[in-house]
Amino acid sequence: MKTLHKIYDTALKEKAVEHSNERSNITELARELGIRVTLLYKWRKDYEKYGIGRFPGKGILKQKPDQKTISELEAKLKDAELERDILKKAIGIFSKNGR
Repeated sequence: MKTLHKIYDTALKEKAVEHSNERSNITELARELGIRVTLLYKWRKDYEKYGIGRFPGKGILKQKPDQKTISELEAKLKDAELERDILKKAIGIFSKNGR
């Protein structure tokens, strides 16, 4: 049987983290919000680690701004290398036919 995962709104996550930082009993807060305690601790950890992009949404990688820039540059480099390899093969083909 397939288990369904609840999807929580970003605003709810942010409010829950803010309230958890203000209160001393996190277990009680989680019970009031109707979420698991472990989930609330995970949200707090993500909030501290990623800052601005802490809850980006479904299917999006959580990255710090510098990590995002690096991954974009790596993708551009991969495309440039692919184009270079294609051009090398094309030059090799055309130089053999033009004898």
